Amino acid sequence: MLGGSRVHAVRLPGYVLSVDITFGRPGERLSIRHDSDQSAAPYVDGGLLAIRKVSGLTGLVRGLDAVLEL
Repeated sequence: MLGGSRVHAVRLPGYVLSVDITFGRPGERLSIRHDSDQSAAPYVDGGLLAIRKVSGLTGLVRGLDAVLEL
């Protein structure tokens, strides 16, 4: 549980990067899914930016948006 929500992770061959989010209440459900190709290329730029900025951060910082100061 995270903030009252159930969180699950799946690691399977063939799943390089995939996100499936489901919000629900009794009698309704909203699902959002994002699949990338067979590489992590779409995420490299953000990862490199975070690596370059980490030495200037103090304390716990959660999320790339906080690193980018958005």
